[in-house]
Amino acid sequence: MAAIIFWFRIDLRRRWRSILVLTLLIALAAGVVLTAIAGARRGGSAMDRLVDQTIPATVLVAPLTPGFDWEPVRELPQVEALAEVVYSGFEIDGEPAADSLMVPPAGAEAMRSLERAVVLDGRLSDPARADEVVVTPAYASRYGKAVGDTVALGLYTPEQIDTGQGPAAARSNRAELWLLTSHQQTAAVEAGLSPNDTAQAAGPVIEATIVGIVRSPWFGDWMDTAGYLVPSAGLYAEYTPNLLGAESLASINALVRLEGGEREIPAFLASLQEATGRSDIDVHNLASIAREMQDAIGFETTSLYTLAAAAGIASIFIVGTSIARLAASAATDLRILRGVGMTPGQAARAAAAGPAAAAAAGAVLGVLVAVVASRWFPIGSASHAEPAPGAHVDILVMGGGLFIVPVLVGAAATMTAASTLRALRFAPAPRRSVVATAAASMGLPVSVIMGTRFALEPGRGSTSVPVRPALVSAVAGVTGVLAAFTFSAAVDDAATNAARFGIVHQVEAWIGFDNRTYVQSDVVFPALADVPGVTGVNGIRAQVARVGGEQVTVLSYSAEGSPPGHTIAEGRPPLGPAEAMLSRVAADALDATVGDTVVVTGTTGSTDLVVVGISVTDRSFGPDMTTTPAAYDALFAGEFMFHYGEIVLESGVDPEAILPQLYAVAGTDEFGLFPYVFQSPPELRFMRPLPVLLACFLAVLALGTVGYALAAAVRRRRSDVAVLRALGMTQWQARGAVFTQATVLTLAGLVVGIPLGVALGRGVWRYVADALYVHYVPPVAWVALILVVPVALLATNLLAAWPGQRAASMRVGQVLRAE
Repeated sequence: MAAIIFWFRIDLRRRWRSILVLTLLIALAAGVVLTAIAGARRGGSAMDRLVDQTIPATVLVAPLTPGFDWEPVRELPQVEALAEVVYSGFEIDGEPAADSLMVPPAGAEAMRSLERAVVLDGRLSDPARADEVVVTPAYASRYGKAVGDTVALGLYTPEQIDTGQGPAAARSNRAELWLLTSHQQTAAVEAGLSPNDTAQAAGPVIEATIVGIVRSPWFGDWMDTAGYLVPSAGLYAEYTPNLLGAESLASINALVRLEGGEREIPAFLASLQEATGRSDIDVHNLASIAREMQDAIGFETTSLYTLAAAAGIASIFIVGTSIARLAASAATDLRILRGVGMTPGQAARAAAAGPAAAAAAGAVLGVLVAVVASRWFPIGSASHAEPAPGAHVDILVMGGGLFIVPVLVGAAATMTAASTLRALRFAPAPRRSVVATAAASMGLPVSVIMGTRFALEPGRGSTSVPVRPALVSAVAGVTGVLAAFTFSAAVDDAATNAARFGIVHQVEAWIGFDNRTYVQSDVVFPALADVPGVTGVNGIRAQVARVGGEQVTVLSYSAEGSPPGHTIAEGRPPLGPAEAMLSRVAADALDATVGDTVVVTGTTGSTDLVVVGISVTDRSFGPDMTTTPAAYDALFAGEFMFHYGEIVLESGVDPEAILPQLYAVAGTDEFGLFPYVFQSPPELRFMRPLPVLLACFLAVLALGTVGYALAAAVRRRRSDVAVLRALGMTQWQARGAVFTQATVLTLAGLVVGIPLGVALGRGVWRYVADALYVHYVPPVAWVALILVVPVALLATNLLAAWPGQRAASMRVGQVLRAE
């Protein structure tokens, strides 16, 4: 041990720069890997930890019936807890609540008996007070609100509520809610009005205080939500007519927690129908929505684990080459001590001391980086489910990093040193490079020949330099960067191109809901298709059917003009009355493929349909299938849940600008025309920065390793340079040799790494596209492909500037005398 410590002190003085660079590279690699792993573990468990603390609701029962009696529902054997909520709304600070409206609780059960929210700051509101509210973190962030701030809740008059002049819809993080009852809509028509969710509230205004910032599965945020304000149950108790209306035409619905969880839903539905005598009550499966949220979090968690694995593997190749080079160099110098009695084992351990010390210091720095970075984790969807945001120390991950990194580096350095010592005993003839030999035979300048040999030939004895690690680093760096940018190009394309999700239209014309048609489709759709700038219109009817144990949306298409066809992943569209085309979501849910027969149960009975194709469709439909109009009518006798037209515009036509023309040819405004706004899945938005971050990380590691290789070559082969300088090599030729070495290493990395990187990036994207039900198109990162060669050559030649200066300015006499 004394001999090893003695050597380490000597080696530290001689190679402190190399050890420092290696420490920083290990710290960077360990910091990235540990941060990603700890963030993935924390994010992956966020929803489970939130559910464990909040007693979430299992279903949302929405009969949308004024005066509905909830007592029989409370008594059902499957019901563990029930919290009533008022399907009504209010203004916030003089503006429509819009996406920040959370339906008010009608009793104290919400946030206490179920959906017991985690309080991130402050406290829960007092259910006996109308002037207290709580908000979600996204609301506080978006509107700059904090505990103690006030908001003005503007209520509608009872008459406004009765005639649907308040909010018509609300959005929670787990369901889209239609608030108006048919009684309110009928009252509006009888009063000569139409439901208007932009009407100014004319009722009382309550100055309410924000007393807490809370989070639960229902009373919480999700990707793309603006955050929510949740009033106290006291608001309903004190201002009932301003929420239910003078005639109580608005409805009270309920969050319900079932004792057996999601598996009790079928029994609950049967009991609900028996208790109420109704089969048309809308029941939202909140557990399945929570599962979808967990799936999104799981995908993001997998992405972080993948990032950690990619960074770790790249670090092994790139940083590992620096470790091997440092250990081999030290082992070569230790031949002197071998002659005075140092054993091979002692020599190997002594050579590994420098890399092991760098690994220990780098691991500590990496853990510190990961702990500091934890305050920004989890990220993505999981950040909206984390019950305890802020800095967090994952003992398992951080402790593992502190132990594993030094052990792995020490073991690798020891094995490399031992291998080098064994090789030195036999002193084999140095390996010659075919490329360097060819350069010499062609009579190229001495700086080119010398630089090529520095890059490709290891040399022998005390001047030997491991060249394979540098080449592997260059190849790995280029491969990783190109793969990351290729994948990034695919993500950017999918995140901005609705066609990748089977969406090819730009405007929607909604003409009917729940079997009620506002205008005739056979009149309006052909007229819309004839408008200049319109390519065609796809008329779509939709209704819900049962296929096995799954609920599937059945779509019927009828085309006017020349709209684009379906985005088909496999097979073809249905042509006959016994054929269907499944979406990829439905195909996975039903475990069906082309050629299978599925039994579809509609309102008129069951029909066998043969699956003839698999398509990519809008994921908002959920599991869906496309049939011919004849097959649809056989299933539902013309009934529909909604009926609308997808209007496809010519390239360059502004959807907003063409709306007046569309209304004009239709001859009526009794239906809705809306530009389609594409929103990419949150998973894609989460992933967009990850490939770029990975590319930057790999580029830094690769450049650091190549820079270290250049400096090591000049130091180890200084005697070769000194001899040539003594024979007449100029300073510029010495610099040129180092620049040639950098260029050769870079070109080798580019030649091998570019095709590997493109192939790897495409392979990873194909896997992700399948998981997200995205239509796969081979991505091409044109900017990266064009810039990678000049940028890589420029970067490595800039790194060669300092080693080149050392080669040019070395004192030839001193070097030769030392030799």
